[in-house]
Amino acid sequence: MIAITGANGLLGSSILNKFISEKIAVVGLRRVHGDISHLDNLSRQATWREADITNSVGLADAFRDIDTVIHTAAVVSFDPRAKERIFQTNVIGTQNVINTCLALGIPRLIFISSVAALGRKKGVTEINEENKWVDSDLNSDYAKSKYLAELEVYRGQEEGLSIAIVNPSVILSTARPDKSSAQLFKYVHNERLFYSDGYLNYVDGRDVAEVVFKIYDRNINGEKFIANAGSIHLKDLIKKIAVRLEKKEPVIKINPSLLVAAAWLEEKRCKLIGKEALISRQSVKMSAEKFMYQNQKSIHHLNMVYRPLEETLDWCCDYYRKAFTTNKQK
Repeated sequence: MIAITGANGLLGSSILNKFISEKIAVVGLRRVHGDISHLDNLSRQATWREADITNSVGLADAFRDIDTVIHTAAVVSFDPRAKERIFQTNVIGTQNVINTCLALGIPRLIFISSVAALGRKKGVTEINEENKWVDSDLNSDYAKSKYLAELEVYRGQEEGLSIAIVNPSVILSTARPDKSSAQLFKYVHNERLFYSDGYLNYVDGRDVAEVVFKIYDRNINGEKFIANAGSIHLKDLIKKIAVRLEKKEPVIKINPSLLVAAAWLEEKRCKLIGKEALISRQSVKMSAEKFMYQNQKSIHHLNMVYRPLEETLDWCCDYYRKAFTTNKQK
């Protein structure tokens, strides 16, 4: 039986659905009182257990009778105020998961990392699984946390754990509108006026789930796979979303220096109102650089066929159009 941490999250729920559809017994882990109201009927077929990966005491009970752990739980944020929470969850949480697997004799772990953990540096535009981490001001706190989490996974491998790592790019999927990439759809829905230069590497959440399942099904050990469908200019992506949501697209382009200032103001504004900044100086710095994450390994070794962007956006926008309407009526 497998356990999925963060099973009620944007990616975890897609992985959960994939394994349930393949008739594999699944335990979905969520934090105490973690919301599952947004999940579909397929997800509700899982056995649900409550656990917090930052609390190692409760993990042993949550992992009972498990032979494979798929670790997706993480904090994705570029808000500088979230740094402590990012490292506590992404690094210490992963350390706890690894230690619990080793203590219980759970033989296998599939870790969901991020392309951010591969590192970024100026002058390098194409990145694959062989790229080595290099400290750079282009690496966010989130990126550093995922890199350190990967080191914990490799420590587990050295101590006898069978491991595999998946590095997705920005995951486009269905989720609560205030979470992860869902905020991009919310930004367009709210008809904000501004846009900036920048590029986005993207992948359908269902395709990431497919990569994970293929790794599990083929019993792949010790390998790392980038999950990425392509790259697109942010302006073009926003336009495609706006058309599908029947909203006005942003029309005012912000130059880089002004965008940094706007990001600083957004951080201050969100601090005052107690919300997380959607745009921060870290996220602005990253979006200004053009990187392409290579997906050939997943295509050649796993026979992956990634969904076209149009299909992904149709799926996401159909969901968010209904979600935004429902939230507005509440």
